[in-house]
Amino acid sequence: MADLRSDFVGIKSPNPFWLASAPPTDKEYNVVRAFEAGWGGVVWKTLGLDPHIVNVNGPRYGAVWGADRRLLGLNNIELITDRPLQTNLDEIKAVKRAWPDRAVVVSLMVPCEEVCWTEILKQVEDTGADGVELNFGCPHGMSERGMGSAVGQVPEYIEMVTRWCKQNTRMPVIVKLTPNITDIRYPARAAKKGGADAVSLINTVSSITSVNLDLMAPEPTIDGKGSHGGYCGPAVKPIALNMVAEIARDAEMAGLPISGIGGVTTWRDAAEFMALGAGNVQVCTAAMTYGFRIVTEMIDGLSRWMDGKGYARTSDFTGLATPNVTDWQYLNLNYVAKARIDQDLCIKCGRCHIVCEDTSHQAITATKDGARHFEVIDAECVACNLCVNVCPVEGCITMEQMPAGTVDPRTGRTVPAEYGNWTQHPNNPSSVAAE
Repeated sequence: MADLRSDFVGIKSPNPFWLASAPPTDKEYNVVRAFEAGWGGVVWKTLGLDPHIVNVNGPRYGAVWGADRRLLGLNNIELITDRPLQTNLDEIKAVKRAWPDRAVVVSLMVPCEEVCWTEILKQVEDTGADGVELNFGCPHGMSERGMGSAVGQVPEYIEMVTRWCKQNTRMPVIVKLTPNITDIRYPARAAKKGGADAVSLINTVSSITSVNLDLMAPEPTIDGKGSHGGYCGPAVKPIALNMVAEIARDAEMAGLPISGIGGVTTWRDAAEFMALGAGNVQVCTAAMTYGFRIVTEMIDGLSRWMDGKGYARTSDFTGLATPNVTDWQYLNLNYVAKARIDQDLCIKCGRCHIVCEDTSHQAITATKDGARHFEVIDAECVACNLCVNVCPVEGCITMEQMPAGTVDPRTGRTVPAEYGNWTQHPNNPSSVAAE
């Protein structure tokens, strides 16, 4: 069996699955249930200095569902913990004593003053916690008070606060980044410059998920009013993967550990984050949708996949996909493929034809001998793979690469043999041809 044990910036856990800072990690009761279910670690819901925060006593979540009512995303307007600081500190200490093999990291958010950070760091350190995560990501509520994403959107503030924390604690310091920014590399570079041991991302995306057309107010609605909140869940995974990859392939951040967050629901999601450079993953919405036991499926699935691939530990495949993330200008423009429809799998629904006919390249015929029959017209197919993505039958439509020497009927060009391999392509800056 694969060894899933994790060592993230010196913080050890039996597996790389941590619960992210959120409602599921707000108290000892929840965290103990999580550890009993098998989670490798938790990031305790964000603590602040007393007087403690007051949350709304009403709806806190908005949602986006798929056609089958599957939850695709949650929008929340909840703030940091509304429980007294000392209560949280006492429970953190008790949990760490009872579960010494699990990772217990504490998320923090206080005013942007060194004395405030120094004060809370000392109190957290006394609990025996394994590390701290600086919450520079929350896009609502706390940001209006000069914290959260209000700090995370200013690289100079990130560097300054990170440096304060590194100077005032022995614990590893993880900086949690906001996605509500143009280029994620700038705050990440600032975190590294300030001495951060790692970064975690993404935090929630600023959003309004829906509008109640009877009340004429955003959901969730509190006494006739609504507010923007933080969006999370499967829908944000593509955004998160891209931002993780941007950091992982940035030469200025070489070696900076990454904790991947954003829509992790299955073992495959976790593997994708790690393949792009994340050392572990944090999960929230999946646990809030299916309960803590979902981690057993993640552990089992990742272990089985690693066994099948011959990976003994997660570090064996961490970052393997990163070198294959490139800028568009370096893509192989001589690569040619065509769509192929498996007639044995085709259910004759016609979705491939109608989307290609209406919105793409009119490259799929609809009838043959008067019957519903769908085939690809190679002379029109640009291999955009829209048909693959809209087809309801997995594996029915595939993309077939045309071998070198083949004449592309659409362009009349011959697929060049010398550029069939990316390492020889002139757009590849490291290729012989480029040199």
